[in-house]
Amino acid sequence: MTVVFVHGVPETSAVWRGVRAHLDGDAVAVDLPGFGSPRPAGFGATKDEYARWLADALRRLDRPIDLVGHDWGAGFVMRVATAHDVPLRSWVVDVGAVFHPDYVWHDMAQVWQTPGAGEERTAATVAAGPDARAGFLRAAGVPEADAATVAAAYDATMGGCILDLYRSAVPNPYADWGTELDRPAPVPGLVLQPTADPYDDPAASAEVATRLGARTERLEGLGHWWMLQDPAAAAGALRSFWGSLHP
Repeated sequence: MTVVFVHGVPETSAVWRGVRAHLDGDAVAVDLPGFGSPRPAGFGATKDEYARWLADALRRLDRPIDLVGHDWGAGFVMRVATAHDVPLRSWVVDVGAVFHPDYVWHDMAQVWQTPGAGEERTAATVAAGPDARAGFLRAAGVPEADAATVAAAYDATMGGCILDLYRSAVPNPYADWGTELDRPAPVPGLVLQPTADPYDDPAASAEVATRLGARTERLEGLGHWWMLQDPAAAAGALRSFWGSLHP
């Protein structure tokens, strides 16, 4: 089996290095277009375009895949697992509450979704420089050792993609993806619940998991960047889930 990891916002594939180091076998972490990689000409950076991009990339692997997504990467993973013909063996996501029909976007997302205000915030974030961005990330829960790496990748290209992505998900992802999110996924899934993640809600996350026929697992004491905070524990949770599946 091949494991494929998908990062979120505002990140690159680098967030998965620690977890991958604790896994045996073939593990790949992709960089989404515009996130540490160029934005292709004509790419609108909408949630559906990212999901299609991921599905196409996975089909080229031509083998069963254990797919793992974090933050917006979780959304793309969930969409691929429920709405695209891709050879998956399993899928794992966090922030399950984001895909609940009653989800309301957090304050920063609402700024990004607002024309003018989003552009101003993005320009200010780029102009602030990597040290200031690293400080913001540390305050949000990114470990000291990783904050500088995450902050360094943020540029105007990434900022523009973030604006287009969030503006494609108004009022929330369920508004467009609800039909597929209201029925069991065709392959086994796991919804992780880091207990200190301010962007998640365990009750709503559990409801989403139930609708999709997925399991849930709590990551005690970990926050939104659980894969950076305790990569060994994260890898252990993944191995336990994969070990429970039929070959």
